[in-house]
Parts: sequence; structure tokens; C-alpha cells
Amino acid sequence: MHTYPPTLEIEPLSEPVDAVVSVPGSKSITNRALVLASLGSRWTPCQLTGVLQSEDTEVMVNCLTKLGFGIAWIGDTALLVGTNNSGRLIPAPSADLYVANSGTTIRFLTGMLAAGQGTYRLSGVPRMHERPIQDLLDALRQLGVNAISEAGNGCPPVRMETTGLRGGIVRIRAGISSQYLSALMMAAPFADSPVHIALDGPVVSEPYIQMTEFMMAEFDYFIDRTAPGIFTIGKSISLRSEYAIEPDASAASYFFAIPAILGGRITVRGMKHTMLQGDVLFVDALARMGCVVTESAEGIAVEGRPLCGIDIDMNAISDTMMTLAAVACFAEGPTTIRNVAHVRHKETDRIAAMATELRKLGATVDEFDDGLTITPEPLQGTMVETYRDHRMAMSLSLIGLRVPGVVVNDPGCVAKTYPGFWEDVEALRK
Repeated sequence: MHTYPPTLEIEPLSEPVDAVVSVPGSKSITNRALVLASLGSRWTPCQLTGVLQSEDTEVMVNCLTKLGFGIAWIGDTALLVGTNNSGRLIPAPSADLYVANSGTTIRFLTGMLAAGQGTYRLSGVPRMHERPIQDLLDALRQLGVNAISEAGNGCPPVRMETTGLRGGIVRIRAGISSQYLSALMMAAPFADSPVHIALDGPVVSEPYIQMTEFMMAEFDYFIDRTAPGIFTIGKSISLRSEYAIEPDASAASYFFAIPAILGGRITVRGMKHTMLQGDVLFVDALARMGCVVTESAEGIAVEGRPLCGIDIDMNAISDTMMTLAAVACFAEGPTTIRNVAHVRHKETDRIAAMATELRKLGATVDEFDDGLTITPEPLQGTMVETYRDHRMAMSLSLIGLRVPGVVVNDPGCVAKTYPGFWEDVEALRK
């Protein structure tokens, strides 16, 4: 159980760090694995190991439990998704589910519930009711599901009446979030007939789509990318009895950034370039800026060197955009981050929020529609706002490890994905 003060002053690290650290399990993989294991629980139980314990994953577990799935902890980092003996794909025929501000939870559950039979409602915090979901609802309606935005604005709360997915051809837009496509993909094996998904327009965060595709195959669901932008998903079941979850690459980005900012070297255990998570490629961005990146059996290590600014497309690794923005404040020359317009629809408008807070710290920031340019200037400590966004808190705190007087407002928002973040950073001082 973690407790957090209302504000937290970041104490600078007095010297470069030489450390080996571990980070918790991946949120993205944990929530996908929970959906895939639950859908397969009519046929076999599945034990998930390396599970992340955070607000986002607890919300998912609570919703699945309310839907009638039997989920139990085994130790600190393992969950058993027990056999579903209800005779229904979704045990509960109706439910009113609260998802807080977890985007993966509401999108994945909206797809999952559409494959069942019943009446459901999904709602969350006020910010969740501003985050779009209409593209997913439009796709589900093509497959015979009555799924609507309750307020009529294309955002949650979502109301749904469903007798299942009828299968066939469906077109879906994934230019705002790849999670719409992932949600549809994970539900599709339970349609009345094979589902042929055609992407309509550009796609963001392609590595997360590849993650879903790979995990479905590992869970024995039939999926085939028959052509660019075309997926065929056949009726299939999962008999997977166990699944191991990778360490979180997005969480690792903060520790990779520390030697980039301060010098020294940090190795993150269990990280490798062949991971499912595209965010592991954040280290390649640091290498472009001048850091030395090495991989061993233990993990990936980043060693700090003098930094230069870069121009980079971060669409595929957008969850690390704010981490790189913090690093950019200590580079020689400007850094431009491009093609991340979709992060304006996250826990906060991350482009606008990062621009605002970096300017308060002293950096020159030019904001544009799909990114920003950071020009380093002398920095000074100040109170920074987090906007209830875990990644704002963790990214901005990195600056305070070098610049005295940085105070993070609402440090407890890190509980969304990394409850022990502050303790893990503090351990670097020992």
C-alpha cells in the first residue's frame, strides 16, 4: 500500500548513477492478457505471471470480477483467471462498470462485451468522458451491436445492447487510438462467423497493434494479416494455461533517461530489443542524442554522454514522448518531436501540458498541432502540475534530479501505472 504527499520536492542526485534496476510488469500486456484469458476461461483457466499491480490494472480486474469472472491473486505478481462455468461468454447478462480513467480498460471491455449477450454501461472520471471512443462504437455497430455514446458526443459513458457479433466485413478508423482496433481484434474470435477487419485511414501506435496480434496468436486465437491494413480473424478458442508478462518498457524509459540527463549508467533488468512493446525503442532515440546503449543477458543499459538535439517522429512510441521532452532540456540544440497529435486525447492534452510546464521551468517550447520543439535554456526550479497524468509526473520529476527546487504537484497520480515509482527513484541514492 502506497501513500503519497500532496506535493513532492525532487531532491537532485549529487553524482552520476551506476545502478541495475527492475520495473513492474507491462500495463499494456497485463490488460490484454486479462481480456484474452477471461474470454478463454470457458475452456481453461489461465495463470498470468509478472502482472502489474496499479490503478489501471486493478480497474480492469474489478470490472472483470463484476462481470462474473473468477480472478484470484497468487502471491504478489500472479493472477489466476479461473474457469468460467456460467455457460456464457460473459457470465453477467448486465453490468454498470466504472473504469476510472483507464483507456485500455474501457476500450478493451467495450469490444469484449460486444461479443457477449446482454446490456452494459461503462463510465469513468470526467476526463474519461472527454476521451473519444466513437470509432470503436461505429465498428461494433457494423457487426450488429447497439453501442452508443450516452451523451451523443462520441465519448463515454457507453451504453450497449448486444446479442453477439455477427461477423463479416468491418471497417474501423484507428487514427486517434490503436486501442480501438486492438479491442475489436480480441473480441472477433467469438463472432458468429469470421471477421474481416479493414483499416480506414492512418493508424497510430502500430507497435501496439503488433502486440495484440502476437498475443492473440500466443493465446491460440486465429488471426492473419492477409494484406496491409487487412486482418482476418476466425472463430477460435484459447487453451492457454499460463502466460508471462514482460517488464514495462514505458516505465523503463524514465530510468533510461536518468543517465542521459545526469551521466552514469543504468541497466533495466529483463529489457531487450525483441520485446513485444515498441516503447523499448526509446533507447534508440537516446542513442541518436548521443548516449551509449548496450544489451546483455541482464537487460538493456544506457550510459550518458553529451546530448545533441534531434528531430524525431515518435508516433510509434508516443507514451515516451514526454520522457524525451524532459531529456531534450539538457541537449545541445533544439529537439523536435513530431507525429504525436493523438496524445492530446490521453489522460490530458499531453502536448499542451508538456509545453506549459517546460516553459515554467525555463525552456523555450514551440507547440504545433502534432508535436513540439524544445530549445534548451537555463532551467530553474518551480512547482509543476501533473494534470492527474502519471506520465507528466514521472517525466517532469526527471528534471528535478538535476535542477534544484522542482516540486511535483499531486505525485500520487503515478499510482495509475507505477505505484512504487518514487521509492524506486529514491533507491538510486543508496
